[in-house]
Amino acid sequence: MSETLNVRRSLSDAVFDRIQRAIKSGAYGVDERLPTEHAMAAEFQVSRPVVRDALQRLRDQGLIYSRRGAGSFVREQGLREPLGFGQMENLSDLQHCYDFRLTMEPEAAAMAAVRRSPEALAKIKSALGLLRDATNRQSHRADADFMFHLSIAQASTNPYFATAMQALEDHIAVGMRFHGLSLRSTSDGLQHVFVEHTAVYEAISAGDADSARSLMKTHLTGSRDRLFEPKRPIGP
Repeated sequence: MSETLNVRRSLSDAVFDRIQRAIKSGAYGVDERLPTEHAMAAEFQVSRPVVRDALQRLRDQGLIYSRRGAGSFVREQGLREPLGFGQMENLSDLQHCYDFRLTMEPEAAAMAAVRRSPEALAKIKSALGLLRDATNRQSHRADADFMFHLSIAQASTNPYFATAMQALEDHIAVGMRFHGLSLRSTSDGLQHVFVEHTAVYEAISAGDADSARSLMKTHLTGSRDRLFEPKRPIGP
């Protein structure tokens, strides 16, 4: 009897570890429903009681929550603290954030072009649609902007990219808010950036890793420069 319990516990540990890694890598978004117990049992080739044990541990650790009759859903994760990113305190911190993004996101985009699944591509396209709607209203949606970049990191299938993006969400949001203000100060700023986003998406959709890398670097460089380069004087 004890041997059977030990085997079940070992299988439950394995299922728990795999779901935990998937959640922390960003494979599932906040409030996204996990597959059914039946589907997970089939995927992991274990019994439903084993899956239930793993899900209970995930609930106990605050990684998921349940809705009666609806299933299990991903709870927002506190990923920022474990990676050691403190609060953004000044413009220098914002510049460092852009420097880091410029080393990471172009490579994530290139990897996404090679590895993206149809579902991952659809997620990027959905965020692009929200950006298009906002641009048509002459407004900027920082949440959709972040979703676009995070979806690309997730499409790379490298969990380190997605985890770093989620950990930096508050920092990136600061830059996006300032960037949105600068875009609205020009007549075609929002449209110009939407075209940049579209070009990145199209390169990833086409599987063109080199173009995806180059276009993402150009996009982030432009965003950084619009914030930090001295403004040219108007007039003679």
